[in-house]
Amino acid sequence: MSALLAVARRDLLLAMRRKAEVLTALFFFVIVTSLFPLGIGPEPALLRKIAPGVLWVGALLATMLGLQRMFAADHADGTLEQMALSPAPLVLLVGGKNLAHWLVSGLPLVVLAPLLGLQFDLDAGAMGVLALGLLLGTPVLSLVGSIGAALTLGVRGGGVLLSLLVLPLYIPTLIFGAGAVQAHSSGQGAGGHLSLLAALLVMALFFAPWATTAALRIALE
Repeated sequence: MSALLAVARRDLLLAMRRKAEVLTALFFFVIVTSLFPLGIGPEPALLRKIAPGVLWVGALLATMLGLQRMFAADHADGTLEQMALSPAPLVLLVGGKNLAHWLVSGLPLVVLAPLLGLQFDLDAGAMGVLALGLLLGTPVLSLVGSIGAALTLGVRGGGVLLSLLVLPLYIPTLIFGAGAVQAHSSGQGAGGHLSLLAALLVMALFFAPWATTAALRIALE
């Protein structure tokens, strides 16, 4: 676990030196979600109805902005090869990079989303469900996205291919995350949707690092 935390700390320090890239994703999330209330108009009922989908799609796209950089810099300077040759299991090092990516790209979205929910006239309960859903769902986005980032590593035009690979895999997380807020707003309860999100997170935590590790070894051969 010390290797996992060391890689996560290293990636966080590197991210702090490239603050523009981190802030770009956050500003993208804020701008995309803010355009809908301006374009649709001040109709509270309509805004409350579209809020879950808009906020989740914005978070999904903002998370994807940093996926291609997850392994690209380490691959370019040879660090990734040294990680593969190190005594520590590569799967743990991959887990550290996933943790750092979520802390930089996912956790800020969890904090910002309830504030942006005010634009859509969401009540406190709906914003709490939204934040909890994103807390469970954004790690899934990072973990699944790391598989696509590893598969497209070093490929020309990898950004487009990465989107084509990852977006279909994000659909269950998007459906259950947005559905949790809608279920709460309609009085049906969000427990079932949140439980499914938690199940997706457990599956991603178990399978995604191994799949990413296998894809990285193929890319390094």
